[in-house]
Amino acid sequence: MEKGMNLTQAFTFVEKYEEDEVLKFQDATAALSFCQKADGAILENRDFQYQVVVPAGMKKSNNAILLLHGLNERTWDKYNSWADYLCTATGRPVIMFPIAFHMNRTPSSWYNPRSIMPSLDLRKSEINGLENASFVNVALSSRLSAAPLRFYISGRESLLNIVQLVREIRSGQHPLFSEKTNLNVFAYSIGALLSQVIILSNPDNLFDNTKWFFFCGGSIFNQMNGNSREIMDRQAYDCINSFYTNGFSYINDTIESAFQSMVLTETNKEARESTFAKLKNKIRAITLKKDVVIPTHGAIAAFGEQTSRDILTEIDFPFDYTHQNPFPTNKKIAPELLSGAFNDIFSTAAAFVG
Repeated sequence: MEKGMNLTQAFTFVEKYEEDEVLKFQDATAALSFCQKADGAILENRDFQYQVVVPAGMKKSNNAILLLHGLNERTWDKYNSWADYLCTATGRPVIMFPIAFHMNRTPSSWYNPRSIMPSLDLRKSEINGLENASFVNVALSSRLSAAPLRFYISGRESLLNIVQLVREIRSGQHPLFSEKTNLNVFAYSIGALLSQVIILSNPDNLFDNTKWFFFCGGSIFNQMNGNSREIMDRQAYDCINSFYTNGFSYINDTIESAFQSMVLTETNKEARESTFAKLKNKIRAITLKKDVVIPTHGAIAAFGEQTSRDILTEIDFPFDYTHQNPFPTNKKIAPELLSGAFNDIFSTAAAFVG
């Protein structure tokens, strides 16, 4: 499929790296009303396709940009123009890689209104005064309420998948990339939290030379607010917030320690801020002033005040927007304002990760 002068190619990913560790938890998860399988039996999550936007005519590259999306995303629609811009501006392929149990890594019934509405009605009947419940978020909300550990396990699985992907690329197994490929990252929303955990844990030193650009992301976990009809309902948000801010511990290793550092401002604060400070030339972040999901103060709490002055910029668009929809094309906004804001963000991003 053509995207301007770029092409989109599909590749298959089969989960292998540390698969048993993830499955150990997933196989123990309880069935839900809309899915009678344990998480480990959902094959769409373990064997799936991802797309790469490639400059037309490019056969092989030694550079790549990994694009990571937000929480509770089901389609790449809003990201297609993002990836296309980054590819065109940098001349680098852009890998659009789905987080575990997001995008095409779930049964399609999870986001089909007709299939999921009975589960929404059931949830509303079981929880009095349920706030921000919708057919869009009922699958994620129900899954996290039933087992809040899923949030961490899915994030951990996604991190391990990215490690596997990078290893495959650098071992010459990927047809599009050379063995010495350098990978930079553009991360939005929860994709930035995943990126921060990768930065702090840096598995096998795979990301020593990586540059990281965060858009609408970077906050410490307990200062985020996922209570939204597009993300998760109030009960689910309260459930995971309580679960992770009250002494969470599962596997005592480097990845988990990195995640714990991103939950509360004071947890491993010195080590977290020191790491980000050392890498300040490789990290840039843009937050939006009216973003209530990933607020600027949460990002400052994560990076530390001094480092934030060097790497973080808060901006405000001259039109109504939300975290979930920073470039709302369906509203009556002057096209030049919208395109101007979009170009400002992505030209800055492309200059950094390119």
